[in-house]
Amino acid sequence: MMGPSCTASVPAGAKVIDANGKTIMPGLIDAHAHGNHFRSGITPQKHWPYYANLAYGVTTMHDPSANSEMVFAQSELVKTGQMVGPRVFSTGTILYGADGDFKAVINDIDDARSALRRTKAFGAFSVKSYNQPRRDQRQMVIQAARELGMEVVPEGGSFFFHNISMILDGHTTIEHNMPVSFLHKDVIELWKQSGTAYTPTLIVSYGGISGEFYWYQHTNVWENERLLRFTPRNIIDTRSRHRIMLPEEEYKNGHIKVSEQAKKLNDVGVKVNMGAHGQIQGIGAHWETWMMQQGGMTNHEALRTATLNPAQSLGFDNWIGSLVVGKLADLIVMDKNPLENIRNTESIRYTMINGRLYDAETMNEIGNYNKPRPKFHWETLKNWETFGWQSTEMQEHAVGCSCGHN
Repeated sequence: MMGPSCTASVPAGAKVIDANGKTIMPGLIDAHAHGNHFRSGITPQKHWPYYANLAYGVTTMHDPSANSEMVFAQSELVKTGQMVGPRVFSTGTILYGADGDFKAVINDIDDARSALRRTKAFGAFSVKSYNQPRRDQRQMVIQAARELGMEVVPEGGSFFFHNISMILDGHTTIEHNMPVSFLHKDVIELWKQSGTAYTPTLIVSYGGISGEFYWYQHTNVWENERLLRFTPRNIIDTRSRHRIMLPEEEYKNGHIKVSEQAKKLNDVGVKVNMGAHGQIQGIGAHWETWMMQQGGMTNHEALRTATLNPAQSLGFDNWIGSLVVGKLADLIVMDKNPLENIRNTESIRYTMINGRLYDAETMNEIGNYNKPRPKFHWETLKNWETFGWQSTEMQEHAVGCSCGHN
């Protein structure tokens, strides 16, 4: 229920959460979110990437390359309440055009139709056309998608002319940044007229140093207590403690230059989307949003890349992306206002997903239900060490023990 307090009808006995002085905004939508959906057939009861994302306010994830078996099964488990997590959407397994053990051969329109029918039956609403070498092959995927009511979110594989033809042919989005440092007026005007959206993933930029390394250099990521609460320590330490230190101009000519081009496109009406690529779960969505602002977007424009823009780009805007009567109850409550300082997005106190309220620090459910978060596997083991020796017994077996196992 939304509306002024003087007109809203609050049911008797409803639990009241005092958000006086806080900032409420829609839940974040990560439009290019690899959520560790490549696993060996085992679905955990507690998928830590889901908890990390919810703890940082990401209430919707779109994974444009995942194992179909895993991602759609987990999406259904989240929908039925058997797993805690954001809303999960995906292309499933990509339609990969290069040689390899999962190459998708598309030589005619029936090949494309067959491939898309299969992924749609799994649960996909979108398809990723990736490295299909010929333009007519990519066009076949688009035609099949239009017939089946699906979206096509391609990747140009760092080839400028692939990306340009994808814009010309009417793809839903372009995933990853254009592999050139400057977009001239002809490209900007073409993109403006096409209606194709843009998910640049500044965190893994082509053609220069990726934005991910900026935050390892400028912040002590390994000291972030919330991040460590929901991410195995060995993942954080290996990424952030052994960090690359670069001159500032490397970043100015890297992800910031890419972000400046995204700002140009945003200014002419191209939908620019936040996509954190799963580089680091949860906080990566904030880094990506902050990097939009580094390229010249206002704080409000940067926030739209993480909320309404991806909802509109992916066709979710009837349900999520803004706080409007009739939409789903996905929102975050922050202690500070990100319009004053974009980095205030990290000050999340509560995350609400589909009307269920969580304390973002602990991920205990605290709304109409009181459900403490169960422990992760690393919290139940003794002697957790920085680089992953979980217990004395496991250490003994790792280095050779008296029973003869090495």
